[in-house]
Amino acid sequence: MATPRLRSKKLSEPTIARLPVYQRIAEGWLHRGVSKIDSKQIGELAGVTATTVRRDLAGLGSFGTRGAGYDTSVLIERIAEALGHDRLYDVVVVGIGNLGRALVNSSNFLIRGARLVALYDNDPAMIGHEVAGLIVQSLSEPIPPATVGVICTPGFAAQEVADRMVEANIHAILNFAPQVVTVPLGTAVHYVDFSIELQILMYHLNNGTGPLGGGLLHSLGIASTNPLRAS
Repeated sequence: MATPRLRSKKLSEPTIARLPVYQRIAEGWLHRGVSKIDSKQIGELAGVTATTVRRDLAGLGSFGTRGAGYDTSVLIERIAEALGHDRLYDVVVVGIGNLGRALVNSSNFLIRGARLVALYDNDPAMIGHEVAGLIVQSLSEPIPPATVGVICTPGFAAQEVADRMVEANIHAILNFAPQVVTVPLGTAVHYVDFSIELQILMYHLNNGTGPLGGGLLHSLGIASTNPLRAS
């Protein structure tokens, strides 16, 4: 019999953004054979206060012990459950150029439970070739229904690809193309634009606020400490 899913309260956007950082910290400690970690240690590595860590993790239910901290393996599992990593996801990637190939070949690209099911491109030199264990298909072929669609095309092609994904009943799109796309209500789009992040980084560097002192990390409540540095 399947274990019932733990119900966590609705989490804020900053908390949701910090949880993967906490999870990666816990994974690093577990990999080194450390079975316990407390909120102060997590906070120091993530660049937030221990109070923020405790408040974030309180939304996942009661599992920490005052004075003893969190079991690292339990912490990893609770965050995975909260973020939906214990479910199954089909992922389609459109655009298998340099960025697309780098993503699908990266060991960190797919979360647990996610599987790559189809790759598409319009470059004849790529179509028919095997990448990450899949044959790259032509964009003239139908896109199958999937959980997540990833756009790695040039900006001018992004809207057409997004439209195709919506037609395929894909309701979550990760867009690496430098172009804002229009999608219907009920479809979520998350943008990853390296040039924008670089501009934000340079602004803070040039204004003396520190390379990690503002922009996205600052908006998430993460201070100018590298949130993923090893201890």
